[in-house]
Amino acid sequence: MTQDQKGRASRESADVVVLGAGPAGLLLGNLLLAAGVDCVILERATRTHVLNRARAGFLAPNTVRILDRHGLADGLHRDGRTHGTCEFRTADGRFRLDYGTLGRGERHTVYPQQNLVSDLLERYAEAGGRIRFDTEALAVQDASGRHPHVIAREPDGRPVRWDGRYVAGCDGRHGCARRSLPPNAVRHRHDHGVSWLGLLAEAPPSLDAVGYAVHDRGFAGHMARGPHVTRYYLQCRRGFSADSWSEERIWEELDLRMRAEEYGPLRRGPIIERGVVDLTCDVVEPLRHGSLLLAGDAASLTAPAAAKGANLAVLEAELLAEALTGALRRNDEAGLDRYSARSLAFIWRAQEFTQWMTGLLHAIPGQERSEGSFFHASLRRARLDSLRTSRAHQDWFAENYVGV
Repeated sequence: MTQDQKGRASRESADVVVLGAGPAGLLLGNLLLAAGVDCVILERATRTHVLNRARAGFLAPNTVRILDRHGLADGLHRDGRTHGTCEFRTADGRFRLDYGTLGRGERHTVYPQQNLVSDLLERYAEAGGRIRFDTEALAVQDASGRHPHVIAREPDGRPVRWDGRYVAGCDGRHGCARRSLPPNAVRHRHDHGVSWLGLLAEAPPSLDAVGYAVHDRGFAGHMARGPHVTRYYLQCRRGFSADSWSEERIWEELDLRMRAEEYGPLRRGPIIERGVVDLTCDVVEPLRHGSLLLAGDAASLTAPAAAKGANLAVLEAELLAEALTGALRRNDEAGLDRYSARSLAFIWRAQEFTQWMTGLLHAIPGQERSEGSFFHASLRRARLDSLRTSRAHQDWFAENYVGV
């Protein structure tokens, strides 16, 4: 690396410059290294932040197969646990679906995303992989030309230019890769009109299943994150402040919507994390723009109702690693030419199921007394009744719930 006396950007290089150290970026880095492809990962956050960034932890069977295929699943097999049951609670009663015995008979593996990230980072470091934390990518330039490069800012504020043959944008919805897309990139966006208050409670799970409560006051969800920590969700109005309710009010609302009087009390504990998320989704098309390729949340964002995000990221990272390896090791760009279409086929299927699931669980906000709201509520009730009674519907649900 050099820097001239006038303070112009220093220059470094790698065959593939990967933006972002989430599941997509770290898996891609590991697979490229294993294939003998020179790469570097640039991550704008600190190492500590990356390792403690809590996210969902429901890994689909295909995700586990991918990690197994590349020898990266030791941690999840050691510390993860399989899960195959969800419970719906409604005004008409409650019912359970043992989805692990339905459809293709597959289950989720519950393994916190920060643990997966830690595993991937450790293996990447052991293999001698280069990673630059606290390094913000500012722009991808000349992606359609012969000399693609990334302009970044190092931890001390100095500029640096990373030259590469390809740039993999795995840096999320608001990252540099998306900001650097050309004008012909199409962004499809949909707002479900629903918001959640997401809560992490230092309390043991209250039921041995993922809990979905459909209530006139709004959706409530229960998802275990371990023997001593539970994730809860409460549907809230758009613009709701995460600090608006006291802990006591939160537990009262959870008790009400989860129908604790009928089905047993919730196990309480301190609320250690809270935040509001608006349920929106978006997709970028295509995912390849010259030498710039997108994966993970930079490629698409799904609403969290169906836990598809990390699983799509892993699938796309494997497809992209295969395509980049073909281009760089065998001078064959056929995989890169197919990458966008192959990934988008999975992305749109995940979006379709997420849309269905979001509609199943939520009332239309702000239309409690309208004719449209009554119609929507009646459809939702019919869907839940079909899911309760129809084996064909249950098999369809199970296949899509655990699939990507």
